[in-house]
Amino acid sequence: MTALITRAELVEEIEAGSVIVLDALGGEYYAEAHLPGALALVEAEVENLAPQLLPDRDAAIVTYCSNAACPNSQNVATKLERLGYTNVRKYRDGIQDWVEAGLPVES
Repeated sequence: MTALITRAELVEEIEAGSVIVLDALGGEYYAEAHLPGALALVEAEVENLAPQLLPDRDAAIVTYCSNAACPNSQNVATKLERLGYTNVRKYRDGIQDWVEAGLPVES
Protein backbone atom coordinates (compact mmCIF):
# COMPACT_ATOMS: atom_id res chain seq x y z
CA MET A 1 0.00 0.00 0.00
CA THR A 2 1.17 3.50 -0.85
CA ALA A 3 2.48 5.70 1.97
CA LEU A 4 0.14 8.47 3.11
CA ILE A 5 0.76 12.20 3.43
CA THR A 6 -1.21 14.47 5.75
CA ARG A 7 -2.84 17.72 4.70
CA ALA A 8 -0.33 19.72 6.77
CA GLU A 9 2.63 17.93 5.18
CA LEU A 10 1.18 18.43 1.71
CA VAL A 11 0.63 22.16 2.31
CA GLU A 12 4.28 22.50 3.33
CA GLU A 13 5.55 20.56 0.32
CA ILE A 14 3.38 22.49 -2.15
CA GLU A 15 4.56 25.80 -0.66
CA ALA A 16 8.18 24.61 -0.87
CA GLY A 17 7.72 23.42 -4.45
CA SER A 18 9.15 20.04 -3.46
CA VAL A 19 6.36 17.78 -4.71
CA ILE A 20 4.46 16.95 -7.89
CA VAL A 21 0.75 16.72 -7.13
CA LEU A 22 -1.47 14.54 -9.32
CA ASP A 23 -5.24 14.88 -9.50
CA ALA A 24 -6.58 11.38 -10.17
CA LEU A 25 -10.11 12.57 -10.93
CA GLY A 26 -9.33 14.39 -14.16
CA GLY A 27 -11.85 15.69 -16.68
CA GLU A 28 -14.60 17.99 -15.47
CA TYR A 29 -13.59 17.50 -11.84
CA TYR A 30 -10.08 18.74 -12.55
CA ALA A 31 -11.39 21.67 -14.59
CA GLU A 32 -13.79 22.67 -11.80
CA ALA A 33 -11.24 22.58 -8.97
CA HIS A 34 -7.86 21.06 -8.18
CA LEU A 35 -5.08 21.53 -5.66
CA PRO A 36 -2.60 24.32 -6.47
CA GLY A 37 -0.27 23.28 -9.26
CA ALA A 38 -1.77 19.81 -9.59
CA LEU A 39 -1.53 17.94 -12.87
CA ALA A 40 -4.38 15.75 -14.09
CA LEU A 41 -3.47 12.07 -14.45
CA VAL A 42 -6.18 9.42 -14.46
CA GLU A 43 -5.60 5.70 -14.15
CA ALA A 44 -6.26 4.92 -17.82
CA GLU A 45 -3.56 7.39 -18.93
CA VAL A 46 -0.75 6.54 -16.50
CA GLU A 47 1.26 4.28 -18.82
CA ASN A 48 1.04 6.71 -21.75
CA LEU A 49 1.47 10.06 -19.97
CA ALA A 50 3.66 9.36 -16.94
CA PRO A 51 6.96 9.18 -18.88
CA GLN A 52 6.37 12.69 -20.32
CA LEU A 53 4.76 14.28 -17.23
CA LEU A 54 7.09 12.63 -14.72
CA PRO A 55 10.49 11.94 -16.27
CA ASP A 56 12.23 11.69 -12.86
CA ARG A 57 11.19 8.37 -11.33
CA ASP A 58 12.64 9.43 -7.96
CA ALA A 59 10.69 12.71 -7.73
CA ALA A 60 8.32 13.25 -4.81
CA ILE A 61 4.81 12.57 -6.12
CA VAL A 62 1.45 12.81 -4.32
CA THR A 63 -1.80 11.49 -5.76
CA TYR A 64 -5.27 12.51 -4.57
CA CYS A 65 -8.89 12.25 -5.61
CA SER A 66 -12.17 13.29 -3.97
CA ASN A 67 -12.04 11.69 -0.50
CA ALA A 68 -11.01 8.58 1.44
CA ALA A 69 -13.75 6.50 -0.23
CA CYS A 70 -12.47 7.26 -3.74
CA PRO A 71 -10.11 4.59 -5.14
CA ASN A 72 -8.65 6.69 -7.98
CA SER A 73 -5.65 8.07 -6.09
CA GLN A 74 -4.55 4.61 -4.97
CA ASN A 75 -5.07 3.18 -8.46
CA VAL A 76 -2.86 5.87 -10.01
CA ALA A 77 -0.25 5.49 -7.26
CA THR A 78 -0.13 1.72 -7.72
CA LYS A 79 0.39 2.04 -11.47
CA LEU A 80 3.17 4.59 -10.94
CA GLU A 81 4.88 2.32 -8.44
CA ARG A 82 4.67 -0.60 -10.89
CA LEU A 83 6.32 1.63 -13.50
CA GLY A 84 9.26 2.19 -11.15
CA TYR A 85 8.40 5.46 -9.41
CA THR A 86 10.05 5.30 -6.00
CA ASN A 87 8.62 8.21 -3.99
CA VAL A 88 4.83 8.08 -4.41
CA ARG A 89 2.48 9.02 -1.59
CA LYS A 90 -1.28 9.43 -1.38
CA TYR A 91 -3.34 12.25 0.14
CA ARG A 92 -6.14 9.92 1.20
CA ASP A 93 -8.65 12.55 2.34
CA GLY A 94 -8.52 14.31 -1.02
CA ILE A 95 -9.88 17.57 -2.30
CA GLN A 96 -12.96 17.35 -0.08
CA ASP A 97 -10.75 17.59 3.04
CA TRP A 98 -8.64 20.32 1.42
CA VAL A 99 -11.67 22.49 0.63
CA GLU A 100 -13.29 21.86 4.03
CA ALA A 101 -10.06 23.12 5.64
CA GLY A 102 -10.47 26.38 3.70
CA LEU A 103 -7.39 25.89 1.55
CA PRO A 104 -7.20 27.38 -1.95
CA VAL A 105 -7.92 25.49 -5.16
CA GLU A 106 -7.34 26.33 -8.81
CA SER A 107 -9.75 25.94 -11.70
